[in-house]
Amino acid sequence: MNFVFISPNFPHTYWQFCSRLKGNMINVLGIGDAPYDGLEAPLKKALTEYYRVDSLENYDQVYRAVAYFAHRYGRIDWIESMNEYWLEQDAKLRTDFNVSTGIRSDRISFIKEKSLMKKLYLDAGIPTARQHVVTTREAGRAFIDEVGYPVIVKPDVGVGATNTWKLECDADFDAFYGDLPAAPYVMEEFIKGDICSYDAIIDSRCEPLFESMTVWPPVMDIVNRDLDLMYYTCPEVPEGLRALGRRTVKAFGVDRRFVHLEFFRLTEPRKGLGEAGDFVALEVNMRPAGGYTPDMMDFAHSTDVYQIYADMVAFDARRMSEGPEHFYCVYASRKDGHHYARSHEEIMARYGADMVMQEEMPPMNWPQMGRYMYTARLRTFEEARAFIEFVQGA
Repeated sequence: MNFVFISPNFPHTYWQFCSRLKGNMINVLGIGDAPYDGLEAPLKKALTEYYRVDSLENYDQVYRAVAYFAHRYGRIDWIESMNEYWLEQDAKLRTDFNVSTGIRSDRISFIKEKSLMKKLYLDAGIPTARQHVVTTREAGRAFIDEVGYPVIVKPDVGVGATNTWKLECDADFDAFYGDLPAAPYVMEEFIKGDICSYDAIIDSRCEPLFESMTVWPPVMDIVNRDLDLMYYTCPEVPEGLRALGRRTVKAFGVDRRFVHLEFFRLTEPRKGLGEAGDFVALEVNMRPAGGYTPDMMDFAHSTDVYQIYADMVAFDARRMSEGPEHFYCVYASRKDGHHYARSHEEIMARYGADMVMQEEMPPMNWPQMGRYMYTARLRTFEEARAFIEFVQGA
């Protein structure tokens, strides 16, 4: 079996996908723009071959790389990047090389465009916030008259909270329409709730082989207000989220993927959506959760999601069980220019035995993920909350 992995060096922990695939006797064929000598040793060891391109943005170069691998190793069975930014290119490559294990170009719009996601939610009867595709000022005013302030405006196609704003009054509304972005935008009613993700590895029958929940802060606020990021993977998945996550997978026809589906957990009743504690669909991401979250799932569930994924690819089955103990795995970061009460040395002295990761993040991640991160495995929610306060307290 030939598995083409696009940009296997980012994030750097993704060498584990490659290593587990190789362990299942799969040829892992890497394509990236980083020099081969700059790849980490475990990744080099896991790759059957690596093809460097000048730019992953250049489709012709990436196409030629896949064609080279097909000529050298035979039919390509999988093409994946595990990265939101490259999902559309992945789909085009699968279409051009007739690779059936994954989303092709004819279906990519339903996982990239928030307006089309909304249609699938509604068709499947999955509760979701009301949405308006931004057109004219008059149409936007009519939508706000229906749902009230605040509303969220964001690109119809976009990653994270980039170019996303909350409109809280008429002045915000006028400012947005006075400088209306050229790219397509959507406007959604504002939902008060925690952001919870249903993260799963899905087999060929659209059934989960692994499930997890992570609780996130609003990334829009982290970026726009320059806040510190904290989030945590939970030891268990609530039944309400599990049920909606599985329905969403079926509604979108997702198979043979690692998925990251976002939901609100309502903190107060919302007419037409549910009671406090109910889950409401936000958006789908047909790739693993960002950063080191897959590793956090490993620590929370005493398992190896990289191996579960590799077994799904090779055997369409799960062959690895979880350990008996489950934990909260908590990420807390720090940013430049912020004042913190405790030093790095104090954090390590207090939590060193619980720390599972701590390092400086790549500069491109600083606005969202912070410059320096600490990740700990803890037994209770109270311990998780105390860890966050200890790391980020001023």
